[in-house]
Amino acid sequence: QVQLVESGGGLVQPGGSLRLSCVASGFTLDYYSMGWFRQAPGKEREGVSCISSRASNILYAESVKDRFTISRDNATLYLQMSSLKPEDTAVYYCAADRRMWCSRSPTGYDYWGQGTQVTVSS
Repeated sequence: QVQLVESGGGLVQPGGSLRLSCVASGFTLDYYSMGWFRQAPGKEREGVSCISSRASNILYAESVKDRFTISRDNATLYLQMSSLKPEDTAVYYCAADRRMWCSRSPTGYDYWGQGTQVTVSS
């Protein structure tokens, strides 16, 4: 069974940090471009960052550039989040895409995780 499972979300104060992880089962991440997306209540799903299968193509949303870092190894996708702001509060999802180059658009991604809640609040 193909599955993506996120972890690492939680409650953090403004200015704090969190690291999200995404592990795949039923398939190998090696051949997939991967993305992190988030969705806040009442808002559309937003592409936060993505990384191609060889990590040669990495994209960030302007709102998270210089604060978030995406990375991957053979089995896990990561999102290191620093200097967190209340507006980063959302459910964060990872997704896998067979295309060579990653995209921050959620359209075309083949597999999705169930999401992990990130809440930034004092």
